[in-house]
Amino acid sequence: MDHYAPRNWQPHERPSLPGSPSTPEHSNPKRLAYALVGLLVALTGGLGNSLVIANLPYLQGALGATTAEMAWLPAAYVMTNVSMNLLLVKFRQQFGLRAFTEVFLVLYALVTFGHLFVNDLSSAIAVRAAHGMVGAALSSLGLYYMIQAFPAKWRMKALVLGLGTSQLALPLARLFSEDLMQIAEWRGLYLFELGMALLTLGCVFLLKLPPGDRFKTFEKLDFLTFAILATGVALLCAVLSLGRIDWWLEAPWIGVASAASIVLILAGLAIEHNRSNPMLMTRWLGSGVMIRLALAVILIRMVLSEQSTGAVGFMQALNMSSQQLHSLYVVMLLGSIAGLATSALTIDPKHLFMPLIVSLALMAVGSVMDSYSNNLTRPENMYFSQFLLAFGGTFFLGPTMVLGTRNVLTNPRNLVSFSVLFGICQNLGGLIGAALLGTFQIVREKFHSSNIVENLTLLDPRVAARVQSGGNALGSVIADPSLRNLQGIRSLATAATREANVLAYNDVFMLIAVIAVLTMIWISIRALWLMSTTQAVAPAPATPSVPPSGATSS
Repeated sequence: MDHYAPRNWQPHERPSLPGSPSTPEHSNPKRLAYALVGLLVALTGGLGNSLVIANLPYLQGALGATTAEMAWLPAAYVMTNVSMNLLLVKFRQQFGLRAFTEVFLVLYALVTFGHLFVNDLSSAIAVRAAHGMVGAALSSLGLYYMIQAFPAKWRMKALVLGLGTSQLALPLARLFSEDLMQIAEWRGLYLFELGMALLTLGCVFLLKLPPGDRFKTFEKLDFLTFAILATGVALLCAVLSLGRIDWWLEAPWIGVASAASIVLILAGLAIEHNRSNPMLMTRWLGSGVMIRLALAVILIRMVLSEQSTGAVGFMQALNMSSQQLHSLYVVMLLGSIAGLATSALTIDPKHLFMPLIVSLALMAVGSVMDSYSNNLTRPENMYFSQFLLAFGGTFFLGPTMVLGTRNVLTNPRNLVSFSVLFGICQNLGGLIGAALLGTFQIVREKFHSSNIVENLTLLDPRVAARVQSGGNALGSVIADPSLRNLQGIRSLATAATREANVLAYNDVFMLIAVIAVLTMIWISIRALWLMSTTQAVAPAPATPSVPPSGATSS
């Protein structure tokens, strides 16, 4: 039989979309095995990068790198992760997803193993780039394994679980990464990452996905489009990742990279727009429905940056160590799991806007609560607000995915375009959120710092008393009165900087709340308009299997 010839599937086994596996009946033990492998695959896709994000300061010392150089590690992951989405859908349609995963898992394992012996920045970036490539495939593969674990009537719940599992990687990494560092310093992280890759590779070999139909999909012009768009998107990711570190208007390369990324992305889209058989359906991507979906995903991902850029950054600004934040990370993990489980249990194809509105409302409430923080705020004061944010962060994913699959299911040619769109919006939304919030925090810190310093004068008795008490605290160490006075001034300056940072983070939390509320109002108005014009939401099929090829977070 021809390798690409359609197979004779039973109606309940037939793949719902090209490139997805068939869905035969399995015994309960085999379903459990598929669920466990799906969980492992999805976590492996996100854990490596999450371990690096959670330990950037420690890895910076081990590599002897600057802050700007270390920012290239997560940036390299996002660059390759987004770019591989352009080819991944067609690759799995022609060669199968498992073949792609096995090849890149082996590459990922080899590069990680080599980095254990060559500890420099370039090899660390190579590991992250390799992980980004394999992570794009693992997110889809984990979803497909999870779908095999559930009967047809629960396929939508499987989609939610398969999509959301990778979101648990970052809170998990923050929980146990410190123990890995104690085992073998920086090598502990990479040994664990290597072990996860090898374990996943073994499980994928042992428990194979059912076969699916294959089609000859690649054309020569696809690779030209890939080269142009991948380069443009990679430059954009680099700008968003390092802009607030090298600063937007000071580093010349940021302007050059921004201009080049715009030119390359527009050139790639122009090629696709004028092709007779395009890889990306530009007219469909430019429709109002898809633009609104993309904007919603980006805005929600920006709000989700409150946890990584906002709350964790705020606690670190107050000199809280990872050990002191351990309980907060537990709360974040529990919130993510609760949101994921609730979404899987309650998802209804007739009411897909409601989970988005609820998620944004919860995240807005959590952000407003955090905006009243002060220098006495400790992790236990943020338990409830961070639980709400973590809950909302996983509660919205499944409904958003199902919303986007409707036009794909009516026209499978849109599969590549939607998968690329969803992956890019997930990744770029996180980068834009971190860049916007980080930049806003720096600007507001300078503003509050200048206001505080303007009102500090030694002619004020309270200021003079504060300087004197700061110097007297070192009286047993420093005998010279002038040096003690200087140390008192430095102590006051440190306190002023701390207060400026607290006020700046409060502004960040309030900005996030405003974005969440405005997005919630916009989605609510859209939902009401659809109801009033009788454009009822059509139920999604029971077997959705569109993979979110880039559903991992930065």
